[in-house]
Amino acid sequence: MNDRNTPLLWGDKRYHAFNYHLRELFGEKVMKISLNAGLSCPNRDGTISSGGCVFCCPQGSGACAGDPEQAITQQFRAIRERIQKKWPRGKYLAYFQAYTNTYADPAYLKSIYEEALAQEDVVGLSISTRPDCLPEEILDLLAELNKKTYLWVEMGLQSIHDKTLERINRGHDSTAFYEALQRLRSRGIRTCAHIILGLPGESEAEMLQTGQAVADMDIQGLKFHVLHLMKGTALVEDYEAGRFSFLERERYINMVADILEILPPSVVIQRLTGDAPRHLLLGPSWVSNKWQVLQGIDDLLRERHSWQGKNQHF
Repeated sequence: MNDRNTPLLWGDKRYHAFNYHLRELFGEKVMKISLNAGLSCPNRDGTISSGGCVFCCPQGSGACAGDPEQAITQQFRAIRERIQKKWPRGKYLAYFQAYTNTYADPAYLKSIYEEALAQEDVVGLSISTRPDCLPEEILDLLAELNKKTYLWVEMGLQSIHDKTLERINRGHDSTAFYEALQRLRSRGIRTCAHIILGLPGESEAEMLQTGQAVADMDIQGLKFHVLHLMKGTALVEDYEAGRFSFLERERYINMVADILEILPPSVVIQRLTGDAPRHLLLGPSWVSNKWQVLQGIDDLLRERHSWQGKNQHF
């Protein structure tokens, strides 16, 4: 950062990037390997609903994860082999990404988590789940893991607005997220929230309210996503009926920058934009050019002479 009044905190980035955080912690490149444990979700198996969240594809947000027909060890080795063609050296986080990765018998979950941790050069775990799938026995298991390894639990918040959560068939309200976060943090577990910008019916002001709410939480990490439409999702019908439209790229970039400016500098930004396999993506088309979006965010922060936390409310 070259601006005289800008703190040089995160290398060449104006936000607390996950890559920077991991390099500082482990002293080298650390990469995520996305695994698919073949689990389900209470919002799909009929416990809550059979339709799932309206934006969730049949692969359960795991379209880029491993093959669920393979064991964890096989998935890990196959993906690592592909990664090593670009990054021959480094360490790995085993990322349980697809569906709800605390929604199973604790003994089974312990076995797959430990199988992943046993893989060569794995330094930790990242476990993606829902706030309504963290009963006490699972929290105890996570607390045990947290004492032994570097651990993140990722939870989908998406929005703080209950009317939005109902509209997207989320299956829980915002209170469920707050309560789950409190239980995780009482055990000292790092927690990463997911939010989605551009959800149907939400105004820019409402999206920024979600950003401010996250800034006020005891959150260690954040992932930004833009709503994008994928084949096989319930959202396709709404889009074809004209009930919502996509965010434009420049508007998304501006909103991400606005939220970064109010976040505490300690929050690790694990993702600034989501993407999707091209064969599944129906729109917006600009989502496919991830690096252009990332560059746009970098450029805008530079133009604003701004950085993460600049406008934080203390």
